[in-house]
Amino acid sequence: MNKVILPKQKAITIFLVFALSYYISNLLRAITATISPNLISEFDLSAGDLGLLGGGYFLGFAAVQIPLGYLLDNKGPKKIVSYFLLIAVLGMISFSLSENFITLLISRILIGIGVGACLMGPLTAYRIWYQDETQQRANSWMLMVGAIGMLSSSLPVQFFLPIIGWRMIFITLALLTIFCIILIIFFIPNWNKANIQSNSNDNGSLKEIWNNSFFKSLVPMGFFNYGGLFAIQTLWAGPWMIKVSGYTPEQSANGLFLIYFSLLISFLSWGYLVPKISKNVSDAIRLLKFGAPLNLIVLAFIIYLGPKAGAYHWAFFAVSSVFLSLTQPAVGMAFSLSNAGKALTSFNLLLFIGAFALQWIIGVIIDLTMNLGYSEISGFRFAMIFFLLTSFFSYLFFLIRNYKN
Repeated sequence: MNKVILPKQKAITIFLVFALSYYISNLLRAITATISPNLISEFDLSAGDLGLLGGGYFLGFAAVQIPLGYLLDNKGPKKIVSYFLLIAVLGMISFSLSENFITLLISRILIGIGVGACLMGPLTAYRIWYQDETQQRANSWMLMVGAIGMLSSSLPVQFFLPIIGWRMIFITLALLTIFCIILIIFFIPNWNKANIQSNSNDNGSLKEIWNNSFFKSLVPMGFFNYGGLFAIQTLWAGPWMIKVSGYTPEQSANGLFLIYFSLLISFLSWGYLVPKISKNVSDAIRLLKFGAPLNLIVLAFIIYLGPKAGAYHWAFFAVSSVFLSLTQPAVGMAFSLSNAGKALTSFNLLLFIGAFALQWIIGVIIDLTMNLGYSEISGFRFAMIFFLLTSFFSYLFFLIRNYKN
């Protein structure tokens, strides 16, 4: 099998174009946290409704991951990312025109489907077109770009909300996505499948991926730890600050800005550091053993503090979660080139099903707790305890499966 290493200038151009698509993807992922007060007021949403709406993005995203792996390996990122982004444009326009919760939810699912290739497409390309040692750096910097997208969903969106409204914001994002599609068509190289053909005993099957011992060890962590992190970052940190910490919507937007800015700095630093300390799957396992429980310690402290835990604590939680970003490039390196797309999208499936499930379940737990007569603050605490316990046992499973490494 052959890698096709591209010249530095071409590689930078490819990174920047794909970075724009991932920026849009993450802005759309996290925007629900900022506009949630508007949606709750306009559509009379419960906590469960809000969790389901936010999770609709992840449901759509997860639904396309397995077929996306085959499509990326066979058709390449240029065609697949651009085609899928057209679906996202349709979802954004539909969301901006929505008059009820069902239409909002369907539109949100369409957006999730449409941006479903915005990270896995680039990672599949980097696996073929970049040197091995630059893949983890490229992955970390893509996550940094994602943090910029989430950053843009906080204060900038809050600034424009009273000026143009949330509906026009989605129309503007649809136009930006169309511009991104044009850039992909002009600047991303065509895919030559012949360059990544594997040897005859590698059939590139999903069975090989899901039977891999390292992949299996990451299944619970991908679902609960990483999926729950997405659920907190992109939705529940905002309502916690408003409902538990007593922030105003404007103060919550400032808090989200702090959280996402902290993520940006951590991923930028991580991008420089990771290639020096994690060169293969064994290094990633060693670092995950040490680093994965750090955010659980922070989460336990946040639960203990309750109303006293605000933006700074959630920012610390987000930064302490940076070790989880090692999982995706490690999964890519654990498989052959012909299986890279399917391996990455299979793992992404776990992450986003987990994000959908945790985002919805947290809302359901909050509603259920309040229906039983407890306070809303207690509901948030019980929901976070559920997230903490499931993540802790997932980490233990990872340790047990990799104890020899």
